[in-house]
Amino acid sequence: MQERALPKNFVWGAASSSFQIEGTIPGDGRGPSIWDDFCAQPGKILDGSDGVIACDHLRLWPRDVELLSELGVKAYRFSIAWPRIFPDGRGAPNPAGLDFYKKLIDGLLDKGITPWVTLYHWDLPSALEKKGGWRNRDTALAFADYAAYFVEQLRDRVKHWITHNEPWCVAVLGHRTGEHAPGLKDPRAALEAAHHVLLSHGLAMKRIRELAPDAEAGITLNLNPAYPAHPGKREDEEAAHVYDGDFNRWYLDPVFRASYPKDMMQHYEKTGVIGAKGWDFIHAGDLDTIAQPNDFLGINYYSRAVLGDRGLEEAAARKDPKRYTGMGWEVAPEALQDLFVRLAKEYPAKAYYITENGAAYDDKLTAARQVDDPHRLRYYALHLSQVAQICARGIPLKGYFAWSILDNFEWAYGYEKRFGLVYVDYATQERIPKSSFHWLKEVIAANKVFDVL
Repeated sequence: MQERALPKNFVWGAASSSFQIEGTIPGDGRGPSIWDDFCAQPGKILDGSDGVIACDHLRLWPRDVELLSELGVKAYRFSIAWPRIFPDGRGAPNPAGLDFYKKLIDGLLDKGITPWVTLYHWDLPSALEKKGGWRNRDTALAFADYAAYFVEQLRDRVKHWITHNEPWCVAVLGHRTGEHAPGLKDPRAALEAAHHVLLSHGLAMKRIRELAPDAEAGITLNLNPAYPAHPGKREDEEAAHVYDGDFNRWYLDPVFRASYPKDMMQHYEKTGVIGAKGWDFIHAGDLDTIAQPNDFLGINYYSRAVLGDRGLEEAAARKDPKRYTGMGWEVAPEALQDLFVRLAKEYPAKAYYITENGAAYDDKLTAARQVDDPHRLRYYALHLSQVAQICARGIPLKGYFAWSILDNFEWAYGYEKRFGLVYVDYATQERIPKSSFHWLKEVIAANKVFDVL
């Protein structure tokens, strides 16, 4: 096996999100979110569950901080529940919500763990959704106000801010396919939502710069490299190009270039997505606002997309956990390096961070209350080998956050999918580190990784 070292000051971290782990406590002052509303609709969540308890992180956060410390990470990326701070999206803040995050952040700092705060990870206050949610331009303004309030309150403790997690998911899964909250199936609404999320990023970046000039701030995009199933076949090449435009360039271009891809604008017009109203939701100056200079780009990477029919070969491969995860996503570590080579060339940033990377598998708790997860361990090893190679190229990849520290509420899948380094027994809320946790602990301590078969 080949040993690959990481740079000396490489940032090792783990990640989570508010709705997926926090749960609620009666009287905690948190307002409802669109995910509470979505969970209440029959058939929307695979196992019929909700986030009312989740991992009970509101009560058990000291144990979770201990786990992070045991893992050896020096950074923890977590998100703030907007309706926990402003139950109605705007108006009077909730003191209990702010107090919870202050305690959590202080607990992290006491353990030498740097907080990386994501301001939005999909749990929009229901009160704002009733006014049009992300289809309404006013939500972008409300987000900037919420961000400014929280940054002002925590700027003495927090020096790393992420405005949004995965705008593509907010727009497409929430507004085009209906798989996520708020559950709409309106392609034009998806474009409106995408624009207003990106606009709110730019507005929030301005406020962060004003309030915390010594902080580092950026945005996290989920990026999915696209490949034709049959290179050289025109239909597959075109499909891969459109997929890349819809999934990747539609979010990279405005952030880095203050423009949307012209070919994709034409595509949405020709396919009738944009409709008779045209691009009226894009106002003069919006794209300049979106393209605020970022201190870093966060990248969430899980797999690649292959466009075209691979037929029976692909169907058979999906049964192999070495080739496909429990989510049905292809294990494609080499595409991670392809992605970063492209980013460095086409979308150069001062720094990049992998803010999510990991895999779901069907983990089983043994009678001895242990969890062996060799496929997840292998997934991490293969991807971290690519991370080391990316760094060796001189690309400014500065850190890596494993997704996720805990098994949790996996959105529309409920509790059916487990991504965690730590197994959560939802009946007892016991936390049990998996074999991948112990392996990654050794990797972090050594700051090097080994290739595995």
